[in-house]
Amino acid sequence: MFVVPPSVSVACALVAVAVLISNVAEPQTPSDGSTNVRAEHETATMLEGTWLREYSEADVRVRRLLRLAPGGEFRESVRVVDAAGQVHRMEHEGQWLYDGTNLKRKYTLMDGKPPSRLNVPFATFEVSFATRDEFTGVNHVYRNTVRYRRVEADLSF
Repeated sequence: MFVVPPSVSVACALVAVAVLISNVAEPQTPSDGSTNVRAEHETATMLEGTWLREYSEADVRVRRLLRLAPGGEFRESVRVVDAAGQVHRMEHEGQWLYDGTNLKRKYTLMDGKPPSRLNVPFATFEVSFATRDEFTGVNHVYRNTVRYRRVEADLSF
């Protein structure tokens, strides 16, 4: 018969408890990635809707109304008031997607016209939600941060 010394039994018990605690403290992600896919889908669903971004640069005021449709289409209405008080309006359209980290927009129309095939505009922002109705986007390439807040779908300017 084999006898296990008490010090070895206590050490094995402590290791077993540590393993159990670590599994409880950090839930394991299924190997099929379903948890990540579910979180990605929930965030993409939260992004759907109408968002307003307002900001000023120098003597120019800008309002951007971004409508993200459930099917992946977007429409962006832009209103710019220049230093002289003149109002300029632009309408943009394209495709959007959320890749699990970034909100990506590919513009197919810029102010009603297709962009140059040599310079198709993209906008990519790492998204984080402050609340369900407010998110921040960080563009790491151009090092700028944007803030959007959810507004009523029928808002216009």
